[in-house]
Amino acid sequence: GVTLHWHGLDVPNAMDGVAGVTQDAVPVGGEFTYRFVADQAGSFWYHSHQVSNPQVAGGLFGALVVTPKSGIAQSLEVSALAHTYGGVHTVNGKAEDLQVPARPGQRVRVRVTNTDNGPMEVWSSGPYRLLAIDGTDVHEPSEVADRSLTLTAGARADLEVQVPADGSAARVQLSKAIAVIVGPSGSNAAAPPQPKEKLDLLTYGTPAPLGFDPARATRRFDYVIGRRPGFVRGRPGMWWSINGHIYPNVPMFVVREGDVVVTHIENRSSEVHPMHLHGHHLVVLARDGVPATGSPWWVDSLNVAAGESYDVAFVANNPGIWMDHCHNLKHSADGMVAHL
Repeated sequence: GVTLHWHGLDVPNAMDGVAGVTQDAVPVGGEFTYRFVADQAGSFWYHSHQVSNPQVAGGLFGALVVTPKSGIAQSLEVSALAHTYGGVHTVNGKAEDLQVPARPGQRVRVRVTNTDNGPMEVWSSGPYRLLAIDGTDVHEPSEVADRSLTLTAGARADLEVQVPADGSAARVQLSKAIAVIVGPSGSNAAAPPQPKEKLDLLTYGTPAPLGFDPARATRRFDYVIGRRPGFVRGRPGMWWSINGHIYPNVPMFVVREGDVVVTHIENRSSEVHPMHLHGHHLVVLARDGVPATGSPWWVDSLNVAAGESYDVAFVANNPGIWMDHCHNLKHSADGMVAHL
């Protein structure tokens, strides 16, 4: 069977597409119609959420772009879905660079989606601006040079690049293996070396109002990721734990509609975890105790490295039962799952 999850779209709970939580899996030969209002502009994607690790790995996913009614500033845009099939890196399903015809001087919006289980680095042959992350616009993004962007599993980034005036191409690397090449027909650009420095979204852009006050939170939670011995589906082993509990015995996080929620996420394991909350977007308040000072950093998929901690906040404005899990889908299959 199959279900469809609209990753990053805060849809009504019944349309979230999580088998066993919001619906039964659609059986072979069956059908189910998803209905929701596309009232969020941005870059999203959809993928199966029934035995999702093998199904997403096998290609059951696609891009979903919602453009604002007023349009976008760039005259050209392209979606680039990065995915690895059996060790082969692809973009939009092909194991070759994505060639995008564009005029010299033209500004192009490149919508990058990481559909794999681990983080990837994205960088450009020339300066770029990070316009949006996880479907949410960055406030007053500045031009970036010699910085790579870490795009965690499930995350999206909208980059603006400008085609050089000399007739060559702009190149956006999706890791070292594959790229999006934007320029006149037949043009190319040498693969730029991976920058040593990374773009820090804690300080990128300029501050803007959040629309709520995290200091007046009505709920505060800890989300501590670890490892411990136990049993999952009857199998003994060392399993992922959340606040010391192992799936399915992880207590739910319970809130009321309208609550302002602050969560402290701490990764005490030895691996990176791309944390994904369904039905809501989180704003990053601090990383390792250092407050955010740039544009409000809104995410639905957050890269939490080994030993890192984050303080995040959101408004519980979408009633229902929502998964809050690691988007390394192998980890989810091994029980790294909680619910809100």
